[in-house]
Amino acid sequence: MNVLIIEDEPLTAQNLELLLHEYDPQIRVLAQLPSVSKSVQWFKTPQPFQPDLIFLDIHLEDDLGFSLIKQLNLTIPIIFTTAYDQYALQAFKANSIDYLLKPIDIEELVAAIDKFKLVRQNPSATLVDATALNRLMKKLDPPTYRDRFMLSVGPRLRTIRTDEIAYFFFEDKATYVTPHSGIPVSVDYSLDRLGQLVDPDQFYRVNRSFLVSASAIKSVYAYTGSKLKVDLTPQPRQEVFVSVDRVTSFKEWMGK
Repeated sequence: MNVLIIEDEPLTAQNLELLLHEYDPQIRVLAQLPSVSKSVQWFKTPQPFQPDLIFLDIHLEDDLGFSLIKQLNLTIPIIFTTAYDQYALQAFKANSIDYLLKPIDIEELVAAIDKFKLVRQNPSATLVDATALNRLMKKLDPPTYRDRFMLSVGPRLRTIRTDEIAYFFFEDKATYVTPHSGIPVSVDYSLDRLGQLVDPDQFYRVNRSFLVSASAIKSVYAYTGSKLKVDLTPQPRQEVFVSVDRVTSFKEWMGK
């Protein structure tokens, strides 16, 4: 059996190779690779042997191991090595792919290889579901949100930290940011784009005109027509209501 180890911790990779040879001295380890980029290069270079099985670390030195599967459209059976929680394990077990939690245990290794031997009898079972892969990549590598924005105040440029922002609003064909200090300043982003740049746990788009920070919400009132009225600090020039179609999700957001 030909095996490829893709792991950015040298001691873990060496230990895994020792355990594999303890399991079966005939196993051939083709290479130990520490990153996605070097693994891509290895696969694109003619090799005398191709792996029957890959041991792939979830978090490599330059990217998530999952991105290697996407870049190369890999269908080779994979056993992941990971230090992550069980939620990731359960999701991928549905794709007949197994896991080894670090530090790797010989008994778990044997069980994983035995499972691989069963899976190999049905090659189609080794394919990774793309939807599940994308979902887990987002979980394991959460997006990075902006922690500051550049603003133009007359001829001057200044920055504002995201935690200083009370809310963004749209008025008279322009978008503004209102800091907790209370003086609105125009910002060169649409509310739609700002909604992608800030942490959704901290900011919520209550209606078409306002994207508000949880820290700016003073109180919320039930209003006529199933609406909710939101009092903000500092107080904006207009009353702010939660759109009827967003009331349920707004309550869920407030309850986080």
